[in-house]
Amino acid sequence: MASLNDISLRQLQYLVAVADLLGFRRAAEHCHVSQPALSAQIQQLEAVLGVKLFERDTRRVMLTPAGQELVGRARRVLTEAEDILKAASRMGDPFAGPLHLGAIPTVAPYVLPEVIPALVKHYPKLQLRLYEEKTALLLRDMAEGRLDAALLALDAEMDRAVEHEVLSEDPFVVAAPPGHPLERKKQVQLRDLDGENVLLLEDGHCFRSQTLALCTRVGAHEVDFRATSLTTLAQMVMAAGSVTLLPQLAVSRENRQGQLVVRPFAPPGPGRTLVLAWRPGHPRAEALRTIAGTLRSVWPGEARSARKPGAS
Repeated sequence: MASLNDISLRQLQYLVAVADLLGFRRAAEHCHVSQPALSAQIQQLEAVLGVKLFERDTRRVMLTPAGQELVGRARRVLTEAEDILKAASRMGDPFAGPLHLGAIPTVAPYVLPEVIPALVKHYPKLQLRLYEEKTALLLRDMAEGRLDAALLALDAEMDRAVEHEVLSEDPFVVAAPPGHPLERKKQVQLRDLDGENVLLLEDGHCFRSQTLALCTRVGAHEVDFRATSLTTLAQMVMAAGSVTLLPQLAVSRENRQGQLVVRPFAPPGPGRTLVLAWRPGHPRAEALRTIAGTLRSVWPGEARSARKPGAS
């Protein structure tokens, strides 16, 4: 029977690299070793475990069913090992060294340019590494240790999967072209969207999921066009003559020329809760809570006054 002494972290790193890149040559280049050395370590790992991890032929590499299960476990082991190193290196100063921070596309361009200078000023030893991606990928990268934290819009499922600090409440508004009937209203009721043609973001954006649920509930119709960004969404309102929903956070930038008619919802209107999130058990959790406090203090836009500071 194999023991822990028969398996090395290096072998697990090679296993994950081959699984991610689906090629021994590419994995060897990624790990900065020769292909024969990497292949030998994978073969040794297979021998120790007594299972075949990969199917190989001249054209492709595929994970076996056993390989798929063990790769997931290997990722968790490597994440925990990385956390040990990070915890040890941060004991002297948790606000020093690299901090890998992600943000969703409907937050990043409206927040990062304003808050990053404040973080640099408050934490001069912190080395920020910034990433912009959709929610699902940010959650995956946090769970697997590639990201330390992320700026996200909270939902019920995420609330159970991450620790977080609330940064801001971000209400939704309706944006319409000039001359649209909604222009006559000071505030919009959800029922006012009944029968309206509404522009939404493409699949994968959490903001799309939130707004699509609202439109479905009130009988609005999605236009047969899906935008890749809020900027495109705002521009298409003028081109298509349809309405859309925007987060308040984005209005000052996306309507800086005043080309759109923007109306708030009558309270209590729909919106989203923006948070700084990290995986449970992160070795810098207390430092991240402190950083969240700094972010709240410099949060941009009108949504700042609506924020609800508080613990997760």
